[in-house]
Amino acid sequence: MARLLDGTDVVVKVVRPGIKKVIQRDVSLLRIVAQLAERYSADARRLHPCEIVDDYEKTILDELDLMREAANASQLRRNFADSPLLYIPEVYWPHCRRDVMVMERIYGTPVGNVPELRRQNVDLKRLSEQGVEIFFTQVFSHNFFHADMHPGNIFVSPEGQYLAVDFGIMGTLSIEDQRYLAENFLAFFNRDYRRVAQLHVESEWVPASTRVDEFESAIRTVCEPIFERPLKDISFGNLLLRLFQTARRFNMEVQPQLVLLQKTLLNIEGLGRQLYPELDLWQTAKPFLERWMSEQIGPRAVLRNLKSNLPLWAEQLPQLPGMIHDIARRTQEGQLELQWNSKELVKLRRELKQANRRSVVAMVAAAMLVGAAVVLGLDGYAPTMVGDVPLASWILGGLAVLLLVNYWPSGRRD
Repeated sequence: MARLLDGTDVVVKVVRPGIKKVIQRDVSLLRIVAQLAERYSADARRLHPCEIVDDYEKTILDELDLMREAANASQLRRNFADSPLLYIPEVYWPHCRRDVMVMERIYGTPVGNVPELRRQNVDLKRLSEQGVEIFFTQVFSHNFFHADMHPGNIFVSPEGQYLAVDFGIMGTLSIEDQRYLAENFLAFFNRDYRRVAQLHVESEWVPASTRVDEFESAIRTVCEPIFERPLKDISFGNLLLRLFQTARRFNMEVQPQLVLLQKTLLNIEGLGRQLYPELDLWQTAKPFLERWMSEQIGPRAVLRNLKSNLPLWAEQLPQLPGMIHDIARRTQEGQLELQWNSKELVKLRRELKQANRRSVVAMVAAAMLVGAAVVLGLDGYAPTMVGDVPLASWILGGLAVLLLVNYWPSGRRD
């Protein structure tokens, strides 16, 4: 805590000296474990542990840049300017540096202190529903969400308004991921399991060869017993866990770009249920998602897209006749080339390279083993012996084994 020269109370955040080396050491250990898991476990490869570690490293190292965190806070503050839902403290930019951030000091009750909130007569039902609304507003309306919304970072004002701190971890989604997520949520709410299965195939979250009817049946088997319970008793976290366990049969791969979102959603649900155990996450979220989808695919969305693209089209329109003429000329002269790229071709090319590399390694290792055997057969001619075996045989044999262990896969590749 500190006070500016004009008497304003502020909070000063500083980066602990030497913390970057500690983080890099810990992440390097995580990466080793992830690489071993990907090499020796087909299930682990489906979860993309190396990509998750890379994403985690980027996220946590970004947290060390307090200028970046200050910029995140300013953006979120603009997004919720004059909003009764969420208040973001002001950043005092003249006093901020890469390793120092100065923000407005806020006063509130930790969101986990439910007895104190009750004592202040805060409407806990309304507060829990507003938490869900804040989450979906950030994800779908702003596409910029606080991805570290655990109880230690959230406070409540006496008026019942959320106060947030710690903006080092923020998340965004692509337009495609936003749409697929919204459609998936709505399909779940409406128990349209076939649409859920189709969306997973269309978004390539499961292989294109997946039979939609079989995947639909598996999803129905998981969801129906859960949805038969009162909505207030449905845990979205448990539902996600059961779905991931089922999707394992269909080689569904974890999407690293969605890990932060899933973690944040589980935090929000847990926080809401702590405030108000009867919280109906689904009923709170469904109207918001239906409204957002109508804005994305309705007449207003068409007009909005036309308005945003008109300047670009107007700029490119005069070039269109020349481009068409060029394509026609190149086609007539046989100069037009068709390039075909697909994920399957890239995967096949990668597998062929790996197979060739393993073949070369096998030949080198075999040659080393033969050399070790030849040296061993030259009894009495080796100048250095270890356990009645020439040192050169030990070295060649050891290198051969190391090559085979490091470059030869263990387990089946999916």
